[in-house]
Amino acid sequence: MAKSNYIFTSESVSEGHPDKVCDRISDAVVDLFLTHDPYARVACETLATTNRVVIAGEVRGPKSVLDQVEAVARAAVKDIGYEQDGFHWKNLDFACHLHQQSADIAVGVDAAGNKDEGAGDQGIMFGYACTETPALMPAPLFYSHNILKSLAEARHSGALGWLGPDAKSQVSLQYEGGKPVRATSVVVSTQHGEAVSQEEIRESVRRHVLDVLPDGWMCPEDQFYVNPTGRFVIGGPDGDAGLTGRKIIVDTYGGAAPHGGGAFSGKDPTKVDRSAAYAARYLAKNVVAAGLATKCTIQLSYAIGVSHPLSVYIDTHGTGHVDEDKLSDVLRQLMNLSPRGIREHLKLNRPIYARTAAYGHFGREPDADGGFSWERTDLVDALRRAF
Repeated sequence: MAKSNYIFTSESVSEGHPDKVCDRISDAVVDLFLTHDPYARVACETLATTNRVVIAGEVRGPKSVLDQVEAVARAAVKDIGYEQDGFHWKNLDFACHLHQQSADIAVGVDAAGNKDEGAGDQGIMFGYACTETPALMPAPLFYSHNILKSLAEARHSGALGWLGPDAKSQVSLQYEGGKPVRATSVVVSTQHGEAVSQEEIRESVRRHVLDVLPDGWMCPEDQFYVNPTGRFVIGGPDGDAGLTGRKIIVDTYGGAAPHGGGAFSGKDPTKVDRSAAYAARYLAKNVVAAGLATKCTIQLSYAIGVSHPLSVYIDTHGTGHVDEDKLSDVLRQLMNLSPRGIREHLKLNRPIYARTAAYGHFGREPDADGGFSWERTDLVDALRRAF
């Protein structure tokens, strides 16, 4: 029997966190290639450390695009806000080691003759949705993300000009009867300028936390931690090396749902690590939005070179109002879950990925240009009719 009274914690990291800097650069490279060729293939990894960025991986697309990669990487770092002695968008050393995609992988993925496009790798992908927040996301992660987004907006606007780009948050919520009711602790660590006092930092952060949390949810004062080490001036890749794909729990559901292990950033949408995880979230969100369950986990599995999923698993955690086997069949009818079917249904062959690199790939508002298309709830009516 599931526990109904407990404390659950999730964390988030800002766009200036070293790993997120790398995710942003890798996704900016994906967008660059898709801008020039919607069917380009990209698997881009980024390393960032003190005044150095290194990109490696494999691509298939116009060779002329490679000449633009460095400018795109520097622009991403500039947009995040790094103009520090130890990490500056203009002065950092840059190295690019992108090469052509392996022919052995391409032959398994490409459509040919009667063979449909296959998955780019084997793997399992999970999607999740619940009714804890309006975004149908787990509450601890939702509020962790929004605290950092609020601080980032204040930094970019100049309202808190002493804030640095690097930051982390962590929110612990008390659940009663299976529902979140208040925060038991909040942790925020944020990079800052030399001159600002820790007391000013604490009170500024407090205002943003109070704005984000529901009324009456603030944690006790002795459980409100801001820069617990007392100083956070050196940050970003100058303070700690970063790599693409190391914040997969931050990117998804904050630990409230399973994760298949694959990262998203730096991958074009033929990679099911990314596209099938988006599809699973899309389906789970529509199930919950349709009122068929208050919580839904969906697992998809794939084999390299095989077009259709090997399995579609659904768990409504005892909250469902319909038969899960029938629900699985209905979802397969509503959406073609082959790599090509997912890309076409969600229109993923567009340069929409750099914006996903920070503050989560899920729980965001769909954009007019097709960004976050997997957050739409346009299957709700069809699901209700089916049941």
